[in-house]
Amino acid sequence: MGSDKEFSFGQRVALWAVPKLTALLLAIIGTTLRFEVIAEEGAVPEKPPTTGIFCFWHRCTLLSGWYFRKFRCSILISRSFDGELIARTLGLLGYGTVRGSSSRGGAAGLLGLQGVIERGLPVVFTADGPRGPIYQTKIGPVKLAQMTGQAMGSFYLLAESAWVMRSWDRFLIPKPFSRVAVSWARKVAAPAEDADAATRERTRQELNDALERARLRAERHFAK
Repeated sequence: MGSDKEFSFGQRVALWAVPKLTALLLAIIGTTLRFEVIAEEGAVPEKPPTTGIFCFWHRCTLLSGWYFRKFRCSILISRSFDGELIARTLGLLGYGTVRGSSSRGGAAGLLGLQGVIERGLPVVFTADGPRGPIYQTKIGPVKLAQMTGQAMGSFYLLAESAWVMRSWDRFLIPKPFSRVAVSWARKVAAPAEDADAATRERTRQELNDALERARLRAERHFAK
């Protein structure tokens, strides 16, 4: 985590209060949710303990944060003030964090995640985060898969009843006592260690397709 000296007085107050309140509210709502695990043919839903690389869309961060809190996951978080808020909140839920981003500290971040995998623990990516565009996978998970040889899992969580924010990602806040679909797609194989940029891009598109299949299956689950 960053040093509090890096932030203004108002930001330090927020860093003390907001993660605690967010984690508490998520726990209050999370204990009322009813999770229903679904998967496409050939996909095996993960259970703790596990290891590997897993990806989801940014809009289901709250749902994913609660559901996967027992998986001992680590996640790549930017070095910004917003990233510090997220890192401290997730830390209260049992997550590890590696600091970096696709634009600043990205290489160091991927090396940090590689170390997590080498210790036998899972890592997760908000595949279209932190700024979008929505439902468009970044290249980071593919690069980490190439570095580690690990396949990439894809999942999507959708609450049947939720508030939808007017943000770039249409962020979901689940309503208490909602049913939640946990939708899994088949894993995407890692590109070879010597794969070129074109191969990485094809793999990125495969991952994007898998994430979208997981999302659409969850939406169909509640449309029946």
